[in-house]
Amino acid sequence: MITMIVAIVVGLVATFAGYFLRKHMAEKKIQDAEAQAKFILEQAKQDIQGRRKEAELEAKDLLFRMRSDFEKETKDRRQEIAGLEKRLAQKEENIDRRLDLLVTKEKEIDNKLENVKKQEDSVKSKETHLYSLINEEKSRLQKISSLSAEEAKQILLSRLNEELNNEKAVFIKKQEDELHQVVDKKAKEIVTLAIQKCAAENAMESTVSVVNLPNDEMKGRVIGREGRNIRAFEMATGVDVIIDDTPEAVTLSCFDTVRREVARRALEKLIGDGRIHPGRIEEVVEKAKKEVEERIREEGERAAFEANVNGLHPEIIKLLGRLRYRTSFGQNALQHSKEVSFILGAMASEVRLDFKLARRIGLLHDIGKAVDHQIEGTHAKIGADLAKKYNETMQVVEAIEAHHEEAEPKSLFAVLAIAADAISAARPGARRETLETYIKRLDKLESIANVFKGVEKSFAIQAGREIRVIVQPEKISDNDAVNLVRDIRKKIEEGMEYPGQIKVTVIRETRAIEYAK
Repeated sequence: MITMIVAIVVGLVATFAGYFLRKHMAEKKIQDAEAQAKFILEQAKQDIQGRRKEAELEAKDLLFRMRSDFEKETKDRRQEIAGLEKRLAQKEENIDRRLDLLVTKEKEIDNKLENVKKQEDSVKSKETHLYSLINEEKSRLQKISSLSAEEAKQILLSRLNEELNNEKAVFIKKQEDELHQVVDKKAKEIVTLAIQKCAAENAMESTVSVVNLPNDEMKGRVIGREGRNIRAFEMATGVDVIIDDTPEAVTLSCFDTVRREVARRALEKLIGDGRIHPGRIEEVVEKAKKEVEERIREEGERAAFEANVNGLHPEIIKLLGRLRYRTSFGQNALQHSKEVSFILGAMASEVRLDFKLARRIGLLHDIGKAVDHQIEGTHAKIGADLAKKYNETMQVVEAIEAHHEEAEPKSLFAVLAIAADAISAARPGARRETLETYIKRLDKLESIANVFKGVEKSFAIQAGREIRVIVQPEKISDNDAVNLVRDIRKKIEEGMEYPGQIKVTVIRETRAIEYAK
């Protein structure tokens, strides 16, 4: 019994102990779970805050990029709108000008229509008057003569026909005069517009080049021992080297500007290098020739690009480049060709011709000058042959051949080429006389004055625009001086050709000299 009670008590104790142990363990698990839940919750909060910050940063960055893109796009749009507004303003201005021109033309047309209407009214009035005169003449003839009505009719018709022919001739003459005025005005407008559109630079060219020296001692090195260096240089380049008293300078003279340019480059390199002897001279001259040939090609390509002329044969481009070193009365031939190209293109546009073809003709019209010192014939004929050789169209060939009127112009392009060439050449300051022609004219002017009796000496001054003649006072009186100046003026007019006018002044001076002792 006691054993059973003890067992029951032990069982109860064990039951309670197990219950409390399980309860304690459950409470501990709950506490651990709560702690873990708090930790997880805390981690989740921190993670959420980090992601929120990242999201905020990304949102701010996205907003900044979007704002920058928007501002850039807005700026571009504003610039585009400003450009459109500017172009729109230009178009409006052009439209206004055209409207003004149209209004002017409409007024001119209205005036002409009004004049035509007046003329029609006048003709109708004259017809009415003529019919009345016919009736009067018919009645008068029937009264005063024995002519039949048919004979009188023939007389009246012949007289009327004569009067109408006279009036018709007057009317036609008037219309022809008005037409000539309109044509002259339009031609002047076309030429003026072509000149205004052309702004080609053009400088006078010389036949000499001056090379600067670092010091006068370099002249001796250029000359060389017994002149061997200067002889070798002149032999290699074909250029005359002039060494005079001009300090620190050497002059190169040659009519061929290509050879002169080669010589200038070669001499500058020799002076810069310091080694000057016949062998070195030949080497440097060859290098300079290659450089100038390359420069010629570049000048030809640049000229074609500036004139907007495409598809030229490489040899044509070289010929254009050589024109850079060719002059005509001091005017650079390549600059002249570009100027003619621009003028010819503008004139062709005004008369609704192909301006690209016109520019091509203008650019190539003087290519014969690049080789006219090597081939017999005029530069126009040589240029036409070269253009034909290098597959230019017949319009180009014919215009080149006719631009100096050596051949008959066969197209409007040829006629415009003649005009454009003359405009470029006649522009004030474009050309000048050669030095030789200038000196000969001055010598002739003085020699004309010196042949008269009583002339002591004469001086041509002001570039040949004035001549002063000093006479011997014991042989020429004051009255004789008046006659002499007229005779000299007449002799100059008969024996010389010159632009403008020449002032002739005769000076008669009497001096009385005494010596005080």
